[in-house]
Formats: sequence, structure tokens, C-alpha cells
Amino acid sequence: MSAKQLGVAIVGCGTIGRIHVATVDEFDELKIVALVDEIEAASAALASKIEAHGHARPATYAKLADALVNPAVHLVVVATPSGLHVEQGLAVLAANKHLIIEKPLDVDLAGAWEIETAALAAAKHGVVASVISQHRFDPASQIVSKSLASGRFGRLTSAIATVAWWRSQGYYDAVDWRGTWAMGGGTLMNQGVHTVDLLLWFMGRPMEIYASTGLLAHERIEVEDTAVATIVFESGALAVLHATTAAYPGLTARVQLMGTAGSAVIEGDELTYFHAAEPGEDVGPMGLGGSGNQAEEMLGLIEAPHEIVVEDPTTSPVGHVRQYEDILRAIHAGSEPGMRVSDAVLALTAVRAVYVSSALGQPVLFDDVAAGRYNDIKLTSKTTPK
Repeated sequence: MSAKQLGVAIVGCGTIGRIHVATVDEFDELKIVALVDEIEAASAALASKIEAHGHARPATYAKLADALVNPAVHLVVVATPSGLHVEQGLAVLAANKHLIIEKPLDVDLAGAWEIETAALAAAKHGVVASVISQHRFDPASQIVSKSLASGRFGRLTSAIATVAWWRSQGYYDAVDWRGTWAMGGGTLMNQGVHTVDLLLWFMGRPMEIYASTGLLAHERIEVEDTAVATIVFESGALAVLHATTAAYPGLTARVQLMGTAGSAVIEGDELTYFHAAEPGEDVGPMGLGGSGNQAEEMLGLIEAPHEIVVEDPTTSPVGHVRQYEDILRAIHAGSEPGMRVSDAVLALTAVRAVYVSSALGQPVLFDDVAAGRYNDIKLTSKTTPK
């Protein structure tokens, strides 16, 4: 291995682990040196696939602790069921290795606080920790974020964020940890957390959340397959948040932002609408009614995205590649990554607030949830299929 290369260990050799393998393959400075999975056949099969692509066969381990003592490992990717993320992430940071955790940070808020503290301490010694939220690095999201920072939308007044996806009953039945509070969380935690992160990144810190959840299209799971919430932000702006895995045959994820001087729509990771007021612009008393789209013009101002060729286009790691670029920048510069553990804690707190509000049937204050006031609340999907 070249002295300039960082050795990578992938923990979890399932679907998400394979996406990280494809991502690592895009970087000459990264090399997979270890695979960790308690199912020996899974790590062996993935090691063989890596070897078949012309790379050295990585070592395989059943336990993370054994991989962490390998001096060739510099960066560890945790791609296991969500309820294991904090426990494994803490072990990685204790071993002084750089850390990437696949979304969500975890399902347990108390554990999230613990790893946030550990990540802040590790950063003082040059160790970088990040949580996958790859859509922050999409060109559309970057355009919107920079436009918000420069005030081009005026005062943000409202937003609508929706994840309208479909997951079959077979999807939940195939893996025993899916659809559980302890390991996977529901549609908002598992499928919608990326959109929650974008909403908070754009809109700021929530103040109050009022939500309802339901289990409406699936059986034999503990969690919700549909969640709807209204959010009041500290700025006074309002938002509607919606997530479901009961939208047959599967629609898109969409974030719509509206302000006093501009609006934007991101749908399926693409900037489908953008309009910011020009000096002296007059749209009349009734507005443009959805016309006046400047999205193509805005996209023309950014660099072409990283081009990737993958065997399976449904698992394209292009978003992960963009985030890895940011993480490597942070490692080399000794700086914070664009997505910190602290950012992931905020998103997890918002998801927890939705669940708590639904369980109680009343609005909850975000800061109360963040302070652990409702940690003893028993979560429930509330509604069962008829």
C-alpha cells in the first residue's frame, strides 16, 4: 500500500457496505484493507468481489475489535444496522481511527450525545468523524444553501419536505432488524432522515414539533410506515414534514423552500425550480404562479459532478463520493467535515421529537427533547392496518 493511501475497514457487508466499497474504489488514496461482519460468508463474498476487481484481498474479521488493532486501518466505515452505530463508532474513536457512520447516526438519542462528546474530543487530536448525509453535497443542495447564506430568498417563511417511497412487506420480512425500534426505526428514521437533515440545514433549529404517525400498509413491524409533522422554527418559519414507505409504487423525495424574495424546489436530488428576485423585479400582485424558473441558469454556474461508472445504477455511490471528497479534505486539512456528528444529533433529535409528539398526542418543544425530558416515553406507531 502506498504511503499516501489510507487503509479503510468496512464494518457491515450488506447492501450499504457494498455502496461504500464502490465509493472507496473511486479514490486512489483509499484502499480497503479490512471487512468486518459477524456472518463470515458475507465478508468472504465481498472480499472475493474486491479481489476479482483487481485489488488485493482485504482481511476479514468477525469482530470489530480485531480489525481495530490492524495498523493498516486508518479509516473505519460503520454500515451496520442503525442500533449498533454508536457502540461501534465509540470503539473506532477510542482506537484513534477516522470514522464514517452510515445514516442515521443511531436510533438512541442518549447514545448520540455520548458519541457527539467523543467526536468533539477526537477532533482535538486530528481525528475526523462524519455521518453520511450525502444529499448535502448534491449540486442542488449546495446551490440552495449558498443562496440562503447570501440572503437571496429574503426571509424564509415556510417549507414542505416529503419522502414518498414504497417498501413492500417483503422488504421488512427479509431482515429481522428492519421495522424495529431498537435497530432500525420507522420510515422517518430509516428512509426520511436525509430529508430531515436537509430541512434543518436550510431552515435552522426547530422550536416546536407536532406530529402523528401510523402503521397503515404493513404488518409485523413495530414502527410507523407513515409520519406527518408540522414544525415551527426559531426564526418563526413553518414547515410540513412527511415521510412514508406506503406510497405505491414509489414517488420521490422533495424539499420545497419559500421566502419573501425567492423559492426553490429540490426533487429527486435535482434542482427543479429556483427563482430569486432580481434588482427592480416586479412580479405583480399575484406573482408568477410557478413560472420564471432560473434553475437551469443556476446549475450552469457550478462544476460538473464527479462522473462515476458503476455496475448497478440503482446503487450508484455518486452522492457518497461527494461526501467522501469532503471527508478527505477534512482529514488532510485537519478541519471539520461538512457533515459533523453534531449535525446528525440535531436530525436524530427532530426524528425523536416526531415520535414523542405522536406518542403523546400533543406538540413538544425541540429543546425539551434535546435535553432528554422524554427519554422514558414508550414509542408506538399508534395505528394498525385494517
